[in-house]
Amino acid sequence: MRLQRSFYLRENVLTIARELLGKVIVTGNRGDRTAGIITETEAYAGMHDRASHAFGGRRSLRNEQMYAKGGTAYVYVCYGIHKLFNIVTNVEDVPHAVLIRAVHPIEGEPLMLERRRIVKAPRRPGQVAGGPGTLTSALAIGMEHNGIDLVNGIIAIEDRGYTIPAGSIRIGPRIGIEGSKEAALLPYRFRVAKDHSFAA
Repeated sequence: MRLQRSFYLRENVLTIARELLGKVIVTGNRGDRTAGIITETEAYAGMHDRASHAFGGRRSLRNEQMYAKGGTAYVYVCYGIHKLFNIVTNVEDVPHAVLIRAVHPIEGEPLMLERRRIVKAPRRPGQVAGGPGTLTSALAIGMEHNGIDLVNGIIAIEDRGYTIPAGSIRIGPRIGIEGSKEAALLPYRFRVAKDHSFAA
């Protein structure tokens, strides 16, 4: 079942980032349909978070979608190459967001491999879409999806009953934000343990 608006409109972005573990991202239709279980997320707490694009109330054409209502997609280009997929949370004008860092493929893996230009299927699912840039490539998420509504739009976030017990969740600092001073140490990254087995 697709997540409803109320899931995204809650105030605590850390809670949402943690609860997105086990949810499923679905892209495409029929012949080009792909899906993956979310296995890693990072929370960004808006104006008061030095690592956030909206720190200090910054607002520009690039980050405008962060100020949209919860349940909106925020896609941006990193290092001029990678498209990164974020889910906006909280109410309009409160720029909270969750970066989706990795997924576990469950539908359309051959197509994901083709998009990634991987000839031979890897031994570990994490190698297909195990990073924020590789997952957007595998799921065919691009800048054209920036600002779409995840509640009613062409990308869906679904609850298919995958439960991640507390013992299988690892919490730690975010990656690649070393220049953000104390914000670099905050435990805002959530991931599913590598030895966790998915079963609905």
